Amino acid sequence: MSARAVGRTPHPSALSAGRRLRELEAIADGGEIDVLVIGGGITGAGVALDAASRGLRTVLVERHDLAHGTSRFSSKLVHGGLRYLASGQLAIARESAAERHLLLTRTAPHLSRAMAQVVPLFAPGHLARGAYIGLGYELGDGLRRAVGTPAAVLPAPAPISAAQTRRLVPAVRAEGLRGGLRGWDGQLIDDARLVVAVARTAAGYGASILTRVECLSAGDGQARLRDRVTDQTLHLRARAVVSATGVWAGDLDPDVRLRPSRGSHLVVATERLGGADASLTVPVDGSSSRFVFTTPAAHGRTYIGLTDVPVDGPVPEVAHATEAEIDLLLDTVNTVLAEPLDRSDVIATYAGLRPLLAAGDGDTSDLSRRHAVLESREGVLSVVGGKLTTYRRMAEDAVDAVIRRDPALPARGSRTRTIPLVGAWPRHRLPEIAAPARLIRRFGAEAPFAAALPDGPGGACGVTPQELEWGVRVEGALTVADILDRRTRLGLVTADREASTDAAAAAFARAGVVPLGE
Repeated sequence: MSARAVGRTPHPSALSAGRRLRELEAIADGGEIDVLVIGGGITGAGVALDAASRGLRTVLVERHDLAHGTSRFSSKLVHGGLRYLASGQLAIARESAAERHLLLTRTAPHLSRAMAQVVPLFAPGHLARGAYIGLGYELGDGLRRAVGTPAAVLPAPAPISAAQTRRLVPAVRAEGLRGGLRGWDGQLIDDARLVVAVARTAAGYGASILTRVECLSAGDGQARLRDRVTDQTLHLRARAVVSATGVWAGDLDPDVRLRPSRGSHLVVATERLGGADASLTVPVDGSSSRFVFTTPAAHGRTYIGLTDVPVDGPVPEVAHATEAEIDLLLDTVNTVLAEPLDRSDVIATYAGLRPLLAAGDGDTSDLSRRHAVLESREGVLSVVGGKLTTYRRMAEDAVDAVIRRDPALPARGSRTRTIPLVGAWPRHRLPEIAAPARLIRRFGAEAPFAAALPDGPGGACGVTPQELEWGVRVEGALTVADILDRRTRLGLVTADREASTDAAAAAFARAGVVPLGE
């Protein structure tokens, strides 16, 4: 990679309380912008980056914090499209594989990695089950080759012995084990960190990223905003308004028809699964295409997910796993464990809502993950459907729609296929960075700058004071919860939150910033 590809941007990319205030004052002075983006999840951040990098004057508003909603509650996987192949969604499968390739090799190699997915095979029936699942893995590997992802980045799938299976996933029971299959997919180090990196990169291309700013109404080239910090109301003129609000898209355009689906996860100690750094992948009883899988994560935790449950009625601000979902996940993964997990092993749960396009009354697991850009009667463009892996393509399509609709805007094509996110650095050269390995995993090429911050109290699970302060100085955290829940994920486990709250408050003090109340 050249110097251009280390995540540098034309303008400063750091988000802070001071920058937010200055940019709020700038839009309050009036004038017209090109694109207003509503929603600070992965799709909204992606739209802001695509628009700003094309030279469009762009403002993003988010009523809470970056990655406050669904984007921080994903499975943390960069899917290559295998499941979509199984349901015949070939175009979406290829799109997923292509976007995975970009994340792993170009835009965010520092925030992603290849993760082994191990399916243990037990007698009786291991031969037929292995042949069926192995065929799926081979088809998925064909997609990998078709989009140009080298085997050095994502190895080819292969059968493995019973001994190899237990070395990779030590918690698997030995009785009846005849071997396994090892496939590969992409994993995000942290989905919320990806959102922050995309938003910061957008800021580095000139976008204004304004959290705690709520859109009260929008349409016909006008928007009414409210700063939730000061309660000030702002009026903004925009040539285009793009709603990237996920499952809340219907709040701005009642004609948008979505069928939300809840995906829930359990959080357990990694040591309870033998310290595995691979994903243990277990078929769901009665399904030919659904799996429960474990995902090793930060802080010595492993996530177990995920469910696919229709959500009816009002959309909650934060979704929660139900007792039935917890039972399903435990019962499924326990079918392959030597020492089954029980409720006492579950130290936390989390759930996210997928904004699926409505299509009849079938099982939400069968609904298409395709995305669409829909225009309301008031002229608001809503980006709906899709999934985290394909956020960049969703954003590109949304900004293409903006430009098609307004011939006065410059007709530049998307540049985001070749724009690395802040901190991006070639994976094979990450060890060259002069900083602690922990910070390199989180900040990539920016790790030396984070490491240079002063010392102070750290958080739980080895989170350093530098990580906490970086969240305030560079990543736009305005509250202690922003630090704990979305910059470090310490808030996921109650004990970790309680042990880290004072350290997060101290990070604000070192940065000379007074945190907002919740």
